[in-house]
Amino acid sequence: MLKIAFDPIYAHPLPAGHRFPMLKYELIPLQLKHEGVIKDKNLFSPEVLEEEWVLLTHEQSYWEKLKHLKLSYQEERRTGFPLSAQLVERELRIAKGTIDACHYAMAYGVAFNVAGGTHHAGSNWGEGFCLLNDQAIAANYLLNKNLASSILIIDLDVHQGNGTAQIFENNPKVFTFSMHGEKNFPFRKEHSDLDLGLEDGLTDEAYLAILAQQLPELFAHVQPDFVFYLAGVDVLVTDKLGKLALSKTGCKNRDELVFAACQSRGIPVQVSMGGGYSPDIKDIVDAHCNTFKVAHELYF
Repeated sequence: MLKIAFDPIYAHPLPAGHRFPMLKYELIPLQLKHEGVIKDKNLFSPEVLEEEWVLLTHEQSYWEKLKHLKLSYQEERRTGFPLSAQLVERELRIAKGTIDACHYAMAYGVAFNVAGGTHHAGSNWGEGFCLLNDQAIAANYLLNKNLASSILIIDLDVHQGNGTAQIFENNPKVFTFSMHGEKNFPFRKEHSDLDLGLEDGLTDEAYLAILAQQLPELFAHVQPDFVFYLAGVDVLVTDKLGKLALSKTGCKNRDELVFAACQSRGIPVQVSMGGGYSPDIKDIVDAHCNTFKVAHELYF
């Protein structure tokens, strides 16, 4: 069964300038249900993550500032969000949703979090609309519970997964792969285990050729027993922040390559949705829904 983490708090109400990017969290499940891809039974609502799992990934001093709403002005500005207790709760539920999705992925092959992909959050900082790094927290949870011993993180958001790279820079059990726009945010890059910085304006054919070449080499080198996939749709040509030029079909083909690589090897994969900033919300929702539909067709 396709299982998807979703909670109304994912669409946390924010000041007017921040509301638009949050709309997709409500619209994706509605669109999938409208198309008959999922039913209510496919959705689950995560609880608030326990503090002990946060502290496997984030430094206690940073977590205490978040928890008590004590970020400095500069730190809060770096996140891009006005800090609030509801926002911190939202991040905790997103991270718990990703952990829960890991268990469903081990049962069914693949599972999703409608939100997540908060890859700019490092061990002691928040940045770029990311306060807690959901997939990093979940990866450390799996390692701590001895549910995985070799993890591959495939980050195909248009922005480098700098926080994820920093968190795992000295952890040989987690291999971080980021394929992103070289000249895009963040402008100070961290070092993933493998970074592929792409030129602005790259289109479907070239992008997919690079990914198709890299995936078999990655799986052969890492030999993962669990995969995290960050499926940002800010690679679209319509994206106002992306600078790449993929079509919706190209984005869908990207997802097919990743899921086929995992499924053919019998490796469970958890998917977080990452970024998407096209001016027309329909472009964002369509591309994200394609990711769910590709997995549904391949696995179920």
